[in-house]
Amino acid sequence: MNVQFKKGVLELCVLVLLDKKDRYGYELVQKISDQIEISEGSVYPLLRRLTKEEYFTTYLQESSEGPSRKYYSLTSKGREYLYSLIAEWRAFSNGVNSLIEEGVRNE
Repeated sequence: MNVQFKKGVLELCVLVLLDKKDRYGYELVQKISDQIEISEGSVYPLLRRLTKEEYFTTYLQESSEGPSRKYYSLTSKGREYLYSLIAEWRAFSNGVNSLIEEGVRNE
């Protein structure tokens, strides 16, 4: 898949996953990787930026499998941002899908 496509939707994917429950970084990477091919290194800078922009808070939690894990929790500001991104995504993807369908019909 095109790298620019992935970069554009990665932020939305991270926010959607954190809307349902708090997660740690590697868990987010794994969950997203189940659906789209991404590199682990692309998620952590995004998490830092979104935390700095106050869309997430973080906390450490003990792990039975090693060191403590840093969990990310969506803030109310982050949730509002997520909902605006979802609306933008739906409008954008509907527009693209309409153009694709028009192109397919004209072949």
